[in-house]
Amino acid sequence: MSISLSSLIFLPIWINMAQILQGGPDEKEKTTALKDLLSRIDLDELMKKDEPPLDFPDTLEGFEYAFNERGQLRHIKTGEPFVFNYREDLHRWNQKRYEALGEIITKYVYELLEKDCNLQKIFIPVDATESEPKSFIFMSEDALTNPQKLMVLIHGSGVVRAGQWARRLIINEDLDSGTQIPFIKRAVDEGYGVIVLNPNENYIEVEKPKMHKQWSSDGMDEPAEKRERRDKVSKETKKRRDFYEKYRNPQKEKEMMQLFIRENGSPEEHAIYVWDHFIAQSAAENVFFVAHSYGGLAFVELMIQREADVKSKVTAVALTDSVHNVWHQEAGKTIREWMRENCCNWVSSSEPLDTSVESMLPDCPRVSADLMTTEEQSDELAGSQLHLLHIPARQSQKSQTIPKALRSQVAPGLGQCCRFLANGSHPH
Repeated sequence: MSISLSSLIFLPIWINMAQILQGGPDEKEKTTALKDLLSRIDLDELMKKDEPPLDFPDTLEGFEYAFNERGQLRHIKTGEPFVFNYREDLHRWNQKRYEALGEIITKYVYELLEKDCNLQKIFIPVDATESEPKSFIFMSEDALTNPQKLMVLIHGSGVVRAGQWARRLIINEDLDSGTQIPFIKRAVDEGYGVIVLNPNENYIEVEKPKMHKQWSSDGMDEPAEKRERRDKVSKETKKRRDFYEKYRNPQKEKEMMQLFIRENGSPEEHAIYVWDHFIAQSAAENVFFVAHSYGGLAFVELMIQREADVKSKVTAVALTDSVHNVWHQEAGKTIREWMRENCCNWVSSSEPLDTSVESMLPDCPRVSADLMTTEEQSDELAGSQLHLLHIPARQSQKSQTIPKALRSQVAPGLGQCCRFLANGSHPH
């Protein structure tokens, strides 16, 4: 049986405490002191001492994983899916390993957007200097020039970046389930311009500069004995600091600081910036949005800030598990009325597909995504998407679809959501 380092550290304290507790009331003061000592010890930090180094590969091959022909992440040697608990009882280390793999997958998806989907990476702010922090979005070549239709995709919050719906689905299911790629390809094939937002890329991280104490030049004139005494104190202070650092940060993790990207410091700012500099400048007569989770909140904020412009260009909006709130966001009456006519929100629910879901908010219709629907029903709805883009909508023949990738999160309600966008009306 193995004993962790932290257990060995606390063992004498626990024994001492047990002995004191057996004593009389005069020992209460000692007990209080020991409790105070224990309360000052950061157990999470201490447990880092038992971890292996946080030194992870920077490529899929280094992790010994690869995506197979079905887009599933599999171990190169065993063919097994990804295993989170690679080391038992080391949750923090396993989480760091998972995050390192996730960063690699993010870059992998970026590459697919450019190579497989033929999208262009556009850096923002558009007038950024060479030295300032930058973000980027992805666009099809005709995104700004397509006169008919433009599709805008906004993912949710968290670690996901442009081209992704859910990192967890990419790792545990497949690329079709967790990325926007299948839909982007379909939309491009059907003649849509495409813009993929990147609302979570709000800052870059750089190593926090170390503070070095600068001695005054006047100190050069001080007596040698005083200077030697000061240097000795400085060395002892450094020795104590290094000892504390070994306890506080045994993994030697770098302290980072965030440098926010101008005019793109939040998902809401990002949506408004992309609207002003790209979507509003596009030639498309009909703009369609697909927004998931926090992406729905970002869209509503865009409407609040650019109401007239959005109404003049946007034809319909498909929301999936949107977390927007028209009261908290203070959306006006005219916005709520527009959303009732032009938006539909498919939400997680065990109710039958497209059953109306009660809501306290007076905005767009909410219907069930029927998470209990079988895989066979999902496949059937996916097949029905093939003809939805060709169904006439309204008098201007507008049509649209939404990605099957989102089906993995809100299931087959998206099949009916496709019909909503294609026909220009929400389901009854």
